[in-house]
Amino acid sequence: MKALYIAWQDPKNRSWHSVGRLTYDQGYYRFVYTRGALVSPRFYFGRMHDLRKHYVSETLFPLFSNRLLDSSRPEYPDYIQWLGVEAEADPMQLLARSGGKRATDQLCVYAHPEPNERGEIELFFFSHGLRYLGERERQRIDQLKTADRLRLRRDDDNTHDRYALVLQTEESLKVGYCPGYLNQDLRRVMEITEVKLTVERVNPEAPLQFRLLCRAVFIPPPRFELFASDAYKPLAGAAVAARC
Repeated sequence: MKALYIAWQDPKNRSWHSVGRLTYDQGYYRFVYTRGALVSPRFYFGRMHDLRKHYVSETLFPLFSNRLLDSSRPEYPDYIQWLGVEAEADPMQLLARSGGKRATDQLCVYAHPEPNERGEIELFFFSHGLRYLGERERQRIDQLKTADRLRLRRDDDNTHDRYALVLQTEESLKVGYCPGYLNQDLRRVMEITEVKLTVERVNPEAPLQFRLLCRAVFIPPPRFELFASDAYKPLAGAAVAARC
């Protein structure tokens, strides 16, 4: 896995900003802030307070490890099943699939995708905003099956996110929203190529945040790069890495 990004939601205007990048290589976790961290004056993480340092650690930084369910917890086997990953999945894989979402903050984690053997880009994400759905819409989610087709619909009138994308069934029933940190890039993709959206897993007994796992697939055109805006460029220079 090339990299994970962390997105932060501004508590005032609810806009999402990609603010950092996590990698794991040769036994070390490395974290750098990206230019997206400069967009809002309200952004602050706490312990890793220097936006221009390159943080290095042999263990996963608490900011990320606290977003994973402890393997000793009795619900851990269910958690692995909800995510649709192997029991041996490493922390980077678990963070990428789970999204690292917690109820106590407005942060999400997502992967920098790499093309598969067919040249396709695959994005896995859980449907957001299920708590805002009606009873009929939630019941429809529980009826969905793996590989069922879904649609992405632009929600241009959304007052909270002008880039919002609604997830809906083929009969146009809403089943949630695309995660806000993906909206702008996915809209850019939708303008140039088809995005095939399907159900990867439905977990009727899981908390709402893990209820509907989706898979978006597209073939990128030549020289197209996802997550290539200035917001993803690292702030850290060539200085010696600071150990955390």
